Amino acid sequence: MTEERTKKAHLLMGSTAPHTRSPKSTRIIMLDVIIALIPLLIWACYVFGLRALSVSAVSVLSCVLFELLFDLITKKPLTIGDLSAVITGLLLAYALPHTVPLWMPVAGAFISIVIVKMLFGGLGKNLVNPALAGKACMMFCFSSAMTVPSVLVKLGAFEKYIPVEGAWGTTPLSSILTPPSEGTMALSFESVLDQFLGYETGTIGEVSALLILVGFIYLLVRKVITWHIPLSFMATVALITFALPDNGFERFDFMYMLTHLFSGGLMLGAVFMATDYVTCPITAKGRVVFGIGCGLLTVLIRYFGERDGVALAILAMNLLVYFIDKITVPRPLGTSRKPLFARLIKKAEQEHP
Repeated sequence: MTEERTKKAHLLMGSTAPHTRSPKSTRIIMLDVIIALIPLLIWACYVFGLRALSVSAVSVLSCVLFELLFDLITKKPLTIGDLSAVITGLLLAYALPHTVPLWMPVAGAFISIVIVKMLFGGLGKNLVNPALAGKACMMFCFSSAMTVPSVLVKLGAFEKYIPVEGAWGTTPLSSILTPPSEGTMALSFESVLDQFLGYETGTIGEVSALLILVGFIYLLVRKVITWHIPLSFMATVALITFALPDNGFERFDFMYMLTHLFSGGLMLGAVFMATDYVTCPITAKGRVVFGIGCGLLTVLIRYFGERDGVALAILAMNLLVYFIDKITVPRPLGTSRKPLFARLIKKAEQEHP
């Protein structure tokens, strides 16, 4: 009799979500993302020299070390085996110019891992994307070092960058964000093609739109991410910049639209950062809303702030994910469609007429 009760109790045991089973573990998913990111690092080493590899290595090692030390100090189970810290380190490095001092990725890694991720409970508990939060803090604290040189500077692994006169001019993105003094500005097909292939300057991971698209296709085939956020993000930016260009540019200019898409951190952010499982909505409809919001904020920051607003746009939308999920999650069977606030008001009116 006791054995039968034990079996019945076992059948009635509950557990927390998610309730689905999959052969893919967190480690396998993270490994797929790493594979998709590696070609960008190889190309960056070709364009910028081995300095891009040094910055990336310091960033990755710092992120892993900070997570390991945090687990040891707080006496929590070690979590570096899930490779999430490696992803954070790579994305943080890819968002930096290759000319930054090597101590800066260490500072960014501390912000990303310790403050943004681990103090909130670790993987799955952070409110915003750790790599983008680290980049945003560095943008405000070390703005001069975070400036991308306008000319391709190839450096050795530990060679220090010495600013040269004329190297801090306009990049492809900043050239269209600063309105011309008079007339209209024409963009050449050759310039846009260089941006797509990766022969223009930029941060370590954003220069080659072609390789980012290759990584996007790989992640889609591996079913690591879905198309909803990247395509809605890029389509929103494309539509607005095509139909409503900034001052000094003509409407319906394909070259202007493609420059917005291929230069800056738009494609890197849309494919690898906005799709972060923890900080994006859980439903397909919510992800489309999230992508549209990221695209809209990016264009607004670029037009009125005259700077690449991808990081700030994604961080802002990360803070709205809870509300997007509340609106877009399907209604449970048998519950009211009215919002919770409206139901509470009706209940209060019934109790106190």
